[in-house]
This record gives sequence, structure tokens and C-alpha cells, in this order.
Amino acid sequence: MPTPENHAEPGPAARVNDYDGFAEAYSALNETSLLNAYYERPAMLSLAGDVAGRRILDAGCGSGPLFAALRDRGALVTGLDSSAGMVELARRRLGADAALHVADLSDPLPFADDAFDDVVASLVLHYLEDWGPTLAEMRRVLRPGGRLIASVQHPFVDYAMQNPRPDYHATTSYTYEWDDFVGQPAPMTFWRRPLHAMTEAFTAAGFRLTVISEPRPDPAARELYPDEFDDLSTKMCFMLFALETPPATSTSE
Repeated sequence: MPTPENHAEPGPAARVNDYDGFAEAYSALNETSLLNAYYERPAMLSLAGDVAGRRILDAGCGSGPLFAALRDRGALVTGLDSSAGMVELARRRLGADAALHVADLSDPLPFADDAFDDVVASLVLHYLEDWGPTLAEMRRVLRPGGRLIASVQHPFVDYAMQNPRPDYHATTSYTYEWDDFVGQPAPMTFWRRPLHAMTEAFTAAGFRLTVISEPRPDPAARELYPDEFDDLSTKMCFMLFALETPPATSTSE
């Protein structure tokens, strides 16, 4: 995901958060960009660890780069995204037999209880004003002892980039223009919240926080992005979480 520096309100002709409108351009950018291919995605895979044989829901799968990487590591992956255009690109990448669904994370998930060992939510929760229903659904579809691995825009970056700076403790929306990245008007609206609101939402949904990560870029990016690499190596952009659901309780006779 690009992190533009400009802040603007959407124009009257632009649709907000319209991934269908620039799916091809965004997917191409996501494949090789420093922030996606050499920063956030390697960090997500590192937190996931050995996934061979694990049933994983890629919640907000986009065009499928993380899905593909997890599948290559032996996971049994199901993908879900609200953008039909992005899901179509994912199907082209992953094959006709890939388990892909068009669905909104604000709605109940179309899966049975305990259907997955892991849920990965890559740069998607910050599009939601209220995390509660979504996290409750993620916990429902996870087996006891299952994991949620999530990345979001770093809460400190969200606030430091705004001028005048809003109340850090409030949950508020803001809009970025992605036109420089995808070649057309592309207003994107996100919801910023303080770190304590994030952790409280996770625990309220019944998750146990095991890792908070502030990653650094993959060293392989140094030669490809020498200027940006040095800058990103000393700053922050995204924050990652690893969380677990309670294990199954044993019953004794």
C-alpha cells in the first residue's frame, strides 16, 4: 500500500476506496513496491512462520500476493475481498480452483465456526470505523488456539502526518489521494485510532496479544530502493500484531 503525503477531501466525481476502479494499477504497484513487497508482506510472512498444512483465511486478499506466498509455503488458503475487480485479478493469478470470495469484512463472514487455523488481515482493518463486529467474526471462524495476524498503518504515523494534529485518543477518519500512485483520481479514506484502542479491541473480541511488531524493510530492497530503504529503515510506517484465541478447554470425567 502506498503512503502518500498529501491530504485531501474527495472530489465530487471520485468514488472513495474504489479498488475496482484502479485494480490493475494497484495490483502492479503492490507486486514490487518497497512498502508492500519488501516491507509489509515479508513481515507478515515472518510472523506467520511455518504454515504448512494450516487452513488460512486471507481477509482482504486483494489480487492475491500474500495468498500466493502462503500457498507456496504449504498453507491451505481461502481469500476474501470486498472488491470484485481485485478478486478477479487474484483468480487470474491463483487459478480457477482457488477458494476466493467477494465479501465485505463489515458483514458476517461466509464460513463455519472453527473453519481456520489462522486469519491474516493485511492492511485492511484501518478501513473500518468499528473493529468490534469484524474481530468477533474472525474469532468465530478461528479454531480454539487459532491465530490472527494483522497489519495496519502505524498509529503514530497517522497522527504525525496530519496538520493540525487531531486528538490522538479519538477515532477519526481522514482521506488521502492516491492519484499519483494509480494514475487517476483515487481518494482513500482510513480510520485512525490510538494504539490502546487497537489492543483493547483485540482483547474485547477475546484475542490474546502475543506480538507487536514494528518491522524494518527486507535487506534485499537496499539495492533496489537505496534512498527509500535508508529512510524507511530509520522510521516507521506499519504496525503488525500476532494474536491467539483461547485454546480448547479439556473436560475431565
